[in-house]
Amino acid sequence: MDLIQLIILSLIQGITEFLPVSSSAHLILVPLLTEWQDQGLAIDVAAHLGSLFAVVFYFRKDISRILFAGINSIIKKDVSDSDSKLFWYLAFSSLPVLIIGFLLRDIVSIYFRNPLIIAVASIGFGLLLWYADVAGKRIRQVDSINIRDAIIIGFAQVLALVPGTSRSGITITAGLLLGLDRKSAARFSFLMSVPIILAAGGYESIKLIRMDTIVDMHDFFITAFLSAISALITIYIFLKFLDKIGMLPFVIYRIALGILLFYIFI
Repeated sequence: MDLIQLIILSLIQGITEFLPVSSSAHLILVPLLTEWQDQGLAIDVAAHLGSLFAVVFYFRKDISRILFAGINSIIKKDVSDSDSKLFWYLAFSSLPVLIIGFLLRDIVSIYFRNPLIIAVASIGFGLLLWYADVAGKRIRQVDSINIRDAIIIGFAQVLALVPGTSRSGITITAGLLLGLDRKSAARFSFLMSVPIILAAGGYESIKLIRMDTIVDMHDFFITAFLSAISALITIYIFLKFLDKIGMLPFVIYRIALGILLFYIFI
C-alpha cells in the first residue's frame, strides 16, 4: 500500500475512533471519495490494535484497578466496592452490541456501508448529541452509574453498528441524557470501548488467519503505531478541553459532513 495512503488512513482511524464523529464512516468514505483501493483486513486489525493500545495506556491505572476489583469480586463473591461494580457494569453494557453485532455482522457489512445512510446517521445522531449536551443535567459522575444506566448505554451502543452513528458519540449521548457530566460520560464511553475494540480486533484477526493471507508487517506496524499515537493524543486533548468546547464543534462537523455527502451522492 502507498505510504501516504497508509499514513492518512492510520491517522483517520486514530483521530476519529474516540471522537463523536464515527471512525467506521470515515474509513468507508475515504476509499469512495479518493478512489483508493480498500485497505484490507490486515490494516483494519492493525488500526484496531493501535486504538486499543491507546485507550488501555491512557486509562491503565483505572483499567488495572477495575480489572483486579472485578476478579476479586468473582473470587470472594462480593460486589460491594465501586470498582467491582464498575467492572460488571462495563461487562453488562458490552453484551448487547457484542451479541447483536455478531448476529447482524453480514447485514451491516453488506447493506449499511452506504454514504447516504452515513449522511442521515451523521446528521440525525449529531443533532441528538447536541440535544443531550444542552438538555442533560450534567450533575452525575462515573461512581453514580448503576446497572440501569449501564444497560441503557449498552443498548444505545448497538446503534453504532450503523456507520455514521459513532460508538463514542452515541454512548456519550446516552450518558449525558442520563445526567452524567461530560467527562464522566466520555470516560465511561472510553472504558466501554476496551472490550468492544478487543472483540472486533480479535474477530478480524481470526478472519485474517483463516484467509491465510500474507501480511505486510511493515505496513501493519506503521498503521498500528500511527493509530496508537494519534488516538492517544486525541483522547488527551478531547478530555482536557471537553468542558470548555462542549459537543457543538462535533455536531457542526457531523451536520456539514452529512450535507456534503448528500450533495455528492444524490
